[in-house]
Amino acid sequence: MRLYSRAGRFSITFKMKDKNRLPQSKGRLYVVATPIGNLEDITFRAVRILGEVDLIAAEDTRRTRILLHHYHVTTPSTSYHEHNKLIKSRQLISRVKRGQDLALVSDAGTPGISDPGYHLINLAIQNTIPVIPVPGVSAAITALSVSGLPTDSFIFQGFLPRKTTARMKIVEKIKEEKRTTIFYESPHRLRTALEDLLGICGDREVVVARELTKVFEEVIRGRISDVIDRLKGRKIKGEITLLLSGRRGPHTGSDISIREILEDYRKKYDLPLKDLTKLISEETSISKREIYQELLKLKK
Repeated sequence: MRLYSRAGRFSITFKMKDKNRLPQSKGRLYVVATPIGNLEDITFRAVRILGEVDLIAAEDTRRTRILLHHYHVTTPSTSYHEHNKLIKSRQLISRVKRGQDLALVSDAGTPGISDPGYHLINLAIQNTIPVIPVPGVSAAITALSVSGLPTDSFIFQGFLPRKTTARMKIVEKIKEEKRTTIFYESPHRLRTALEDLLGICGDREVVVARELTKVFEEVIRGRISDVIDRLKGRKIKGEITLLLSGRRGPHTGSDISIREILEDYRKKYDLPLKDLTKLISEETSISKREIYQELLKLKK
């Protein structure tokens, strides 16, 4: 492989297969991460693999063709998406079993994360086909890295259900989650998602990361109510990653009194009693009235 720069772009010439590849009857499935926006966010290895495999399975061949053209990759591609995954996956695995190498790519980011890649990967494993990761960017991790929310422990929820009942059930479970939660959301459902989170989880810290690595990249941070206000009157466009701060308060089961919760919060946060009452109410679902009454008892 020869790599050189020309007019601010890179060009790669492919001369041979991976030198480390051992002779085998079956091919390999490469799970290749691609950019989520900026075409420069791809590894040298990923470009090489895309140029050396026999076929590329792409969620959207039109979008993938833009990336391949940019790096002068001429490998043929075929569509593999949610609506054809059951039939197409068997066809693709059949080709790999005959010795062809296949690269799996998604619309953007790492395949298998909230896309149909899981089905093909799992089928390859069932057929003892080597599955090789070619890591790179992921929208969830990219957003988390600039969110300002705790990163030591987090969960990825993917897309919230479209139907109200199913969505509410998920949000109710997330309400007690103490870790940072990461969602993907569509622009036209963003406000609904924020309102659901506000109504069930309280006015927590939230981050809306939009169009990451692209020209109109935007990261909005703040309390959910503040973010909703900032988005009023705006037409939201682009890919959205939504992050919700975890529940910071202690468990509010019957074995823990409001007084113990108050004492715990007073040690952690140096806030006026009014602000402290609001914070505890938002994060523990205890009414402000109950907290206020307990404060009066403590004063006495």
